[in-house]
Amino acid sequence: MRAGGTHSPAPRDVPMRLTTLGTGTISLSATRGCAAHLVEAGAVRLLLDCGPGTAHALERHGIDWWGITHVALTHFHLDHIGDLPTLVFAWRHARVAPRAEPLVLLGPPGTITLVERWAAALGAWLATPGFPLMVREVVHGEPLDLGDGVALEARAVPHTEESVAYSVTRAGRRLVYTGDTGPDESLGAWAAGCDLLLAECSLPEAMAVPIHLTPAQCGALAAVAAPRRLVLTHMYPPLEGTDLHAALGAHRAGEVVVARDGLRLTVEE
Repeated sequence: MRAGGTHSPAPRDVPMRLTTLGTGTISLSATRGCAAHLVEAGAVRLLLDCGPGTAHALERHGIDWWGITHVALTHFHLDHIGDLPTLVFAWRHARVAPRAEPLVLLGPPGTITLVERWAAALGAWLATPGFPLMVREVVHGEPLDLGDGVALEARAVPHTEESVAYSVTRAGRRLVYTGDTGPDESLGAWAAGCDLLLAECSLPEAMAVPIHLTPAQCGALAAVAAPRRLVLTHMYPPLEGTDLHAALGAHRAGEVVVARDGLRLTVEE
């Protein structure tokens, strides 16, 4: 199955945009939903992760959810995938007729099995929803053409066996999303020079675990990657009220944004 056609039209002169729809975790928060981020680049509407609550967050923040063209999952923890069936069901039933435009679902190896098991449990409609649903498992290090000059690339990160980070590029702009990850200096080298680094920043130093980043570890990642803008997401409640700019330490001197649900940013070239 292919994601995109054999010919990509010339990129349109429009900025890449990011909306952080869910900036929290499975530790429930009144202000932060589970992981979900929308990247708009040319004709591509790419949803990065789709945790519980994403479907209603799209509507709440005025996003054209019907026009999403691609969904890319970083790994299979529920707080990153839980609302995918909800969205597919909405695309099937929320209007007089199901959507006609195809949807491309991307993810690490195991994504096809995930969809098959969901369909077995919830109903065949999930795999055959009445519109073309193309499921593709990404190959690490091989850029994937999403159309309209947009390329997506994945690389492994230390979180779960299947976990990946994503790089989205178009017209000289590059956004890197870490997904969930533990410390990994090579990830910083891979992300080096990106315009925007959307990085998980999960737990305070006193609660450090190998599969997530503390603010200091996030700062160390940014010191290697040197992005034009560092955007922090995936925050557990213990980080609320923390001065994250100070907690990043001396590693990071550039622009830092602490994401919130519904934040919209332009990815500058």
